[in-house]
Amino acid sequence: MATETPRQLNPLDRGLYALFAQHADSGRHDGDRVRYRAADLDASFELYLARTYGLAWVAGLAGCLFVLVVTAAVPPAVLAEVVAFFQNGVPIVNQVHWPVVPRPVVAVGAGLVGGGTVRLLVLRAGSTYLRWVGKARRSDIEATLPGAVRYLRVLASGEHDQRAMLGRVADQDAYGETAVAFQRILNRAALTGSLDEGLEHVASETPSRDLLAPFLLKFREHANQSADALEGYLQMEGRLLSHEQSRRHERATGFLELLAELFVVLLVLPALLVLIVTIMGVLSPGLSEQVATPAGPMTVRSVLVYGSAGFVLAAGASASLLVAAIRPHSASAPSYTAPASLRSIVETASRNPASAARVLAPTVPVVVAVLAGLGYRPVNVALLAYVAYGLPVGAVAVRRAKVDDAKDREIQDFVHAVSGHVSLGRPFSEAVERVAEEVDLGALQSDVDQLAFTLGLTASPDDDATDGRAAALDRFVERVGTPMAEQTIGLVVGALDAGSDAEDVFETLQTEIGKLYHERKALRSSLLVYVAVGWTTALLVVGIVVAVNAYVLDGFAQLSTVSSGPGITIDPTAVDPPRDRYRFYVVTQATMLGCGWFAGTASRGRYEALLHSGALVAVAYVVFTGAGMV
Repeated sequence: MATETPRQLNPLDRGLYALFAQHADSGRHDGDRVRYRAADLDASFELYLARTYGLAWVAGLAGCLFVLVVTAAVPPAVLAEVVAFFQNGVPIVNQVHWPVVPRPVVAVGAGLVGGGTVRLLVLRAGSTYLRWVGKARRSDIEATLPGAVRYLRVLASGEHDQRAMLGRVADQDAYGETAVAFQRILNRAALTGSLDEGLEHVASETPSRDLLAPFLLKFREHANQSADALEGYLQMEGRLLSHEQSRRHERATGFLELLAELFVVLLVLPALLVLIVTIMGVLSPGLSEQVATPAGPMTVRSVLVYGSAGFVLAAGASASLLVAAIRPHSASAPSYTAPASLRSIVETASRNPASAARVLAPTVPVVVAVLAGLGYRPVNVALLAYVAYGLPVGAVAVRRAKVDDAKDREIQDFVHAVSGHVSLGRPFSEAVERVAEEVDLGALQSDVDQLAFTLGLTASPDDDATDGRAAALDRFVERVGTPMAEQTIGLVVGALDAGSDAEDVFETLQTEIGKLYHERKALRSSLLVYVAVGWTTALLVVGIVVAVNAYVLDGFAQLSTVSSGPGITIDPTAVDPPRDRYRFYVVTQATMLGCGWFAGTASRGRYEALLHSGALVAVAYVVFTGAGMV
């Protein structure tokens, strides 16, 4: 956890710190402080709280201004009906004869109430975010601690330095939040000079109170006894945690249900609300009145429609960011990095989405210029340019993901085959060479062949075999490029370097890789459900909007021709099918983007989010233009 001083902050954070940091000492934030320790954010608690208060005040002022403008723009008859509704419905108030409340007073009062409500909601959201992050870290620790303990048990057979053992686990990114916790132990031990102090400190602050905290305290107890006692404890604890992990596996995906509910609240309901507001805008002539906006005079209905479209985009982006922030480490999206040289970027563009994103970026202005020259409207220019960029980048990401999945499947066979040769007493390098010659490993074959060749070069008595083997395995992990390879082969590197028995290492590795692969498959299947939710929601919205455009608007247009009759309240100028269809189209495309971002992020991350959102935008464009609605 960071402990910044005001002088180390940027000007904005420094100002927020000066204005709101004193709230951290308030008793009402004691629970937030506990949740903050579990969340382990980069910013200090005072700075996080200051940022939250700053955002709350900005959102509150914006909400106050929005409600004030909307209330002032509502037709007097409608506002009078709303005021009368509350005066007649609220107890006590309905028994008192109130004078007529002036319109400015109502507008200001509604603005203050709306702004205050938004401010309180943002503050509550800041506290809820800490709780979500803490739960996500606890779920991640519960998922990665059993593997880390099994790794420690293998290390303990050849390594007796507890700091070195914890350091080897901390160096493995595949162990997620467990590795982070071990690194915090080492950092605390370096500051205090006592490993026991580090273990006790992290045990007191970890969100995993029922797993990691007791493990760390018992680890300290057995480590202070003897190396044999520690190894025996780790062996027993590894078995217990494995059984516990199998029981917790179904519950570990419970946060995905929360994300689905969050998606419905933040994206689906606002999108449907936009349709209702638009239809009501057609029926309510008062919403056709002009109001002043920063973009120029607009009708109240236009403000509501385009404002709702912006809200849908913000909701979709927020849901996607939350998916990426609180998903478990074992289901995290792979991170791709573009090479340093321009030539390498171009060469890897077909198999590395990060390279593809850079190669295709210069084509976006060209596409925009071509579309604008062909006479497309600005919204369609932006949408089609997004599709032209997002689809190929996302396609590269999906292609790379399929290759990585194939390699992960083959790693199991590779480890099993190598383990069989090592159990017969063959050296590790010879075992790898035999596997490369005798076993067909599919997508992994070229990487294994390179590993066998490199190990053969480092097998000379004149070289340091240990260092050469570790370097060869590190290059193998880098070439494979999957999280599973990093975790499993990284276990081999660390354990063999620690002097552990090779047969014991590979026996443990077979168990570890089997558990990891099946867990990843189960999580992948769960995530695909939310991809289907995103697509189903988007296509449902398209269907509803097309039906409304095809039938409802035309019916209102016909009614407007007889609006002068008795009892008819539709303004003849309120219904303009081409204009209203275009507004529906804009709102629908905003929903397509939000649904695509959510579905893609839930699947494999931001690059696949480009694919899903681009495909949904293209579907909506084809449907609306093919039906002649835009």
